[in-house]
Amino acid sequence: MEKVIRKAKALKGQITPPADKSISHRAVMFASLAEGASRIKNFLWAKDPLSSLNAMRLLGVDIQITETKEIIVNATGLHSLKEPDNVIDCGNSGTTIRLLSGILAGQPFLSILTGDESLRQRPMRRIIEPLNLMGAHILGRDSNKFPPLVIKGGCLKGINYNMPIASAQVKSAILLAALFAEGETSVTEPHKSRDHTEKMLKSMGVKLEINNNTIKITPPKYPLNPFDITIPNDFSSAAFFIAGACLVADSEVVIKNVCLNETRTGFLEVLKLMGAKIEIFNLKQQAGEPVGDILVKTASALKAVTVQGEIIPKLIDEFPILCVVATQAEGTTVIRDAKDLRAKESDRIRAMTIELSKMGADIKELDDGVEITGPCKLMGAQVYSYKDHRIAMALSIAALIAEGETVIKDADCVDISFPEFYHLLETLQR
Repeated sequence: MEKVIRKAKALKGQITPPADKSISHRAVMFASLAEGASRIKNFLWAKDPLSSLNAMRLLGVDIQITETKEIIVNATGLHSLKEPDNVIDCGNSGTTIRLLSGILAGQPFLSILTGDESLRQRPMRRIIEPLNLMGAHILGRDSNKFPPLVIKGGCLKGINYNMPIASAQVKSAILLAALFAEGETSVTEPHKSRDHTEKMLKSMGVKLEINNNTIKITPPKYPLNPFDITIPNDFSSAAFFIAGACLVADSEVVIKNVCLNETRTGFLEVLKLMGAKIEIFNLKQQAGEPVGDILVKTASALKAVTVQGEIIPKLIDEFPILCVVATQAEGTTVIRDAKDLRAKESDRIRAMTIELSKMGADIKELDDGVEITGPCKLMGAQVYSYKDHRIAMALSIAALIAEGETVIKDADCVDISFPEFYHLLETLQR
């Protein structure tokens, strides 16, 4: 699908972004390991989380969907999963294939995981190595680099693992495998990544000790507790509207009920350093996560910043939209230590360099990030999403401040995480 977007005069109004994608994945997977009925409200009905839901059904979990779109997971414990009678298709979802690998590493049966063309090019050695160290037998294509993955699990032992990169997906895969392992497992990451897995496992009765960037987990002696959760709304989805309201003249937007987990909100920290006008109000707790409303107004002037080091995992999904914001900041914005972005749904560093250059941005590709000098006058162009939902949405926001008309190729990839993106964007345009 092509999407045509023209320059906006203003963005005004109030929106509610979709449910948090990371928490939706975890809710349906973790509920499947509990003993009893869990109820999940405000699930993200998008392609990625549905890959996780369908995977758990293939593993024999009874998952019901009510008329009001609530999910009821009737699970019978950690050791109740069944060998699937077919290959499990994880679609485009890196979260599904990596977290599911951790669960399946502890199962006494064979399973095979695959995905779409993009997922089959994403690196899997980062999970295969620690899971095999624990005693699983996992094979991947091209010497364990890529999916499909063949997993023969069971008989796991706890390990002490130092992660070479900060990755919530890798950390979560190891912690999930540790539920089935003999003895304690510890995981240390170089910088703290999002911690939804730790929060949810604790709420289910799992014993976790967290000391700085090291997590120690002991296999549960009792069944995991089921839960009743209302998932908060996704900060990474909200980020596109936060950026749009900062950049488009005469804008004022309220974004409702957004998850403000501190391991996810590095983008807000950077925008405030750049001079953005952002207020947070109506703070509360929901599903063990801080949640609030965000008010954003047009920034009168943005200044360049340097973004690197431990903040990168806290804004890893916001890199494409941060690049767009940087094109309008005075000076040279430098983003480093983000090399892992080359292994996302697309090579996001190269993709944003190429596509923003088409629109007139002064952007230089680095090995582990970019340098962007602004402010730049962006011009409408024909740009490509690389079938990457975050690239498509970031370029759509860039189009709102570009002169003329921008055509985004393969824009329907937004359905991976945010099917209502274009509808909500249109409701705000004035």
